[in-house]
Amino acid sequence: MGEKDKRKKTSTLFDSESLRLQVASGEIGLEDVDMKIGRLEIILRSTAPLVAPSTAATTAQKAKPQEILESTFIPPINEYPGQIVEVKLGATKSEGGTRGKSVVIGGEKCPAFHDFQNPPPHAPVVACDLFDTEIPLPKALKVHVADVIGDPAAWAKHCVDKFGAEMLTLNLTSIDPSKKNTSPREAARTVENVLQAVDVPLAIGGCGDPEKDLAVFKKVTEVAEGERLLISSVSPYMDVEKTAKTIKKYGHVALALTGMDMNEARDLNHRLYDILPREQIVMDTSTAAVGYGLEFTFTVMERVRLAALMGDHELQHPMSSGTTNAWFAKEAWKKMLPQWEPRELRGPMWETMTALTGLLAGVDYFMMMHPAAIETVKDVIERLMSKEPAETEVTANWVRMRI
Repeated sequence: MGEKDKRKKTSTLFDSESLRLQVASGEIGLEDVDMKIGRLEIILRSTAPLVAPSTAATTAQKAKPQEILESTFIPPINEYPGQIVEVKLGATKSEGGTRGKSVVIGGEKCPAFHDFQNPPPHAPVVACDLFDTEIPLPKALKVHVADVIGDPAAWAKHCVDKFGAEMLTLNLTSIDPSKKNTSPREAARTVENVLQAVDVPLAIGGCGDPEKDLAVFKKVTEVAEGERLLISSVSPYMDVEKTAKTIKKYGHVALALTGMDMNEARDLNHRLYDILPREQIVMDTSTAAVGYGLEFTFTVMERVRLAALMGDHELQHPMSSGTTNAWFAKEAWKKMLPQWEPRELRGPMWETMTALTGLLAGVDYFMMMHPAAIETVKDVIERLMSKEPAETEVTANWVRMRI
């Protein structure tokens, strides 16, 4: 045997013996090895022997529960350091006015309908908008008031008798200097006529011109002394001091109107505190319609309400919403593609969705116009205030419902 063959055989024997010893010890260490394997069988043994499950365990797995486990639910109670001021609108004869009843808004101690431990002490109020002169209206609105447009007293009575309005917002549009430029005396006479036609509380809206509004408000608040009107509105762009003094002198309530800016709202309220008590201030941070900034409207309103409940003294006031602004959205009234029709339904839905969004943000006073929208929002408010149990079967089957 040659030296080369001898070394090869010795190496093979050595390697085989080494492999045998490693297998016997339970360890295999291979390095730089090429193997040709016809069949490889690897057996892995558990360190612990398998134990067959007991008969009791098998029975327990197969057993079906016979009843639902009982458990007690304790609802979380959130307490907030702040509270919304209560504001009374309208005055009865015993209170110095002539209204059949007055309404109170505000008083909340938690976010809107958020904690059933502290339900709102007063239901939000829906007021019906009307105007002192004939104005262009979408057909879906005009059809309901066509017979009374141009006669504010008749319009007011129509809203109360036909729509069930619990409050009215009389907008003195005709006083606008760029339109009819109605005098303060004429505007005051219109307010007197409406007060005589109905006995629900009133809000009085101006035209947006700072100087003309102040002149009209002086006369209107004087002739309606003691009626506790909601004067809409006091803005940062008018003489806040003079307007506030006029409102206070004759016992009315100020609607503090600002843009969608919480700091601006806080600043205006702070300026009003120099003259008016907190119980005579309602705030309005402006309302944009669905598709035109409603999400921003909701965000600002919710931030204002949460800040107030957390203790921000200057924001603890009931909130108002000019929900009728929904009709400025062209989608609410414009003729569009077939999938958008019918307009008669689309407009009220636009106003309703705008209102319900504000309701969830904490709005206490709504200015609305379409009777169907008003009825829907009032129905939702009534249901939320009554805390009636939900129809579980309908709720559970919502996926299969057809709308």
